[in-house]
Amino acid sequence: MSIQLVTIVALALVFLIATLLPVHMGVLAFVAAFIVGTAFAGQSTDDVLAGFPGDLFIILVGVTLLFAIAKGNGTVDWLVRAAVRGVRGRIALIPWVMFLVTATLTAVGAVVPAAVAIIAPIGMGFATRYRINPMLMGLLIINGASAGGFSPMSIFGSIVNGVVGRNALPSNPGLLFLSSFLFNLALSVVVFFLFGGRELLKRQASAISLAPARDQADTVRVGAGVPGSGGVGAAPDEPGPASPTSDAPSGTGPGTRDETDEKPAPLTRDHVLTLLGLAALAVGALAFGLDVGVTALTVAALLSLASPASAKAAVAQVAWPTVLLICGIVTFVSLMEKVGTIDWLGHMVTTIGSPLLAAIIICLIGAVVSAFASTTGILGALIPLAVPFLLAGQIGAVGLIIALSISASVVDSSPFSTSGALVVANAPDAGRERVFRGLMAWGFSMCAVAPIATWLIFVVPGWL
Repeated sequence: MSIQLVTIVALALVFLIATLLPVHMGVLAFVAAFIVGTAFAGQSTDDVLAGFPGDLFIILVGVTLLFAIAKGNGTVDWLVRAAVRGVRGRIALIPWVMFLVTATLTAVGAVVPAAVAIIAPIGMGFATRYRINPMLMGLLIINGASAGGFSPMSIFGSIVNGVVGRNALPSNPGLLFLSSFLFNLALSVVVFFLFGGRELLKRQASAISLAPARDQADTVRVGAGVPGSGGVGAAPDEPGPASPTSDAPSGTGPGTRDETDEKPAPLTRDHVLTLLGLAALAVGALAFGLDVGVTALTVAALLSLASPASAKAAVAQVAWPTVLLICGIVTFVSLMEKVGTIDWLGHMVTTIGSPLLAAIIICLIGAVVSAFASTTGILGALIPLAVPFLLAGQIGAVGLIIALSISASVVDSSPFSTSGALVVANAPDAGRERVFRGLMAWGFSMCAVAPIATWLIFVVPGWL
């Protein structure tokens, strides 16, 4: 068996084992890179580890540390609750607030699973409190994360634009971001009316009754943070929807209050400093071209110095499973590039005969695999595989990259993907099984709908 086939089989086994067993995909990828590189490709350990993506490591650690600090000192909760207050009792706007807040978080650098992990408990709590269909709330949170996920300073955007830049392919980071945002926005409009949005348009916060409250221990979260990292773990200390005596909509009983009409807590010194830090990150990255990872680490370090107590637990909240996952997959893909697997596969795709058929096959593969595994890992693996095909010039590179990126990200609604699993975990106990089945049906439908739609829009016309 050729070395190219060995690396392909090894990569397939990594995804298969991590999907079927609670074994971390990143760990498997590092082990596979070491075994294949030293035993089959004749490389030293140093040669194998030379493919470790130090730049992505810094980005992932920096942004997740910064947002862990922002979450820990209450800044994120303050922003979300202030945004919800802005709807002034219009219940139909609450899911859209969650969409926009999650999109903003990922657009300025938050990892998609981290943004969903921050917003899902809050959003699903509001869904219970105001009797919003949890499918509607969950899908708008996930779609919002994907909508902002391809900004030039986001994790998805950094991965895609980095691969494109390293291979000297035509690129348009702004169009990638805009296309992803508009596609997810249009998808969310469909979700809104499909899952009860029309009924929400007729309701006000003061006119609805509070659903039965849940105990705090009823809310669970995905403990590992990434698929294949060890399964689902309970987190009893996560806040669930509050009791009827404290968080009920106004007019539902004595001593209740309407959270959409309540003044947010006053800004503290830590809130102000964190907001300034997040603004500095956005301005530095967008206006001055500063490295996102290093800038985020700098802001996080300054916030830690200014308030050591509030930042004490932040390092433990860094998305280490996601960091390990991405670095492992990218390291293995770097090995595949060194031994010629990428060029070999690209040549195989071009022999299909029909460039358009090859393009949709690539998008379908990205969607199906991403529904069960990490989108970040898929983007890191599949875009390099498509490079030789794109270099042939028969298909517009920008169009196919946009189609592949969207196809691989909108299926995050699958309950087997990190974002979908977080929504299921934070759904009300009584409806959790229904949410799981609903997200499974929706996520799998996206495996077919998204590749075909993006292929028709971005690839077939040949305008990109």
